[in-house]
Amino acid sequence: MKDKLLSSGLVYSTDSGRMCPQCRQPQAQCSCRSAVKRPAGDGIVRVSRQTKGRAGKGVTLVKGMDLGDAALNVLGKQLKTACGSGGTVKDGVIEVQGDHVERVMDMLKVHGHTVKRAGG
Repeated sequence: MKDKLLSSGLVYSTDSGRMCPQCRQPQAQCSCRSAVKRPAGDGIVRVSRQTKGRAGKGVTLVKGMDLGDAALNVLGKQLKTACGSGGTVKDGVIEVQGDHVERVMDMLKVHGHTVKRAGG
């Protein structure tokens, strides 16, 4: 039987807005989000193409970057600009909309990263 405290978590408070279900603090003061750490990479950046869960639309993924969040966002913006498409940075993974694997690999090599193509 589930613990009653865990199953009836507070989601929203009229005083402070949305609440974190893990630490039960307002989301602006949440401590468990900042505790999440990305796994350390092996120094090799892996570039792949994925369509899973995207209704058949292709996305180029860049994984294994050993950069901070701010530097990762800047690199993501540069890659998206070079490819002429949109995208995002989520959980240490850069996503660029469309099939731009070769162009992204070339850009990363210019920046001095060791790059491998992952997947098929």
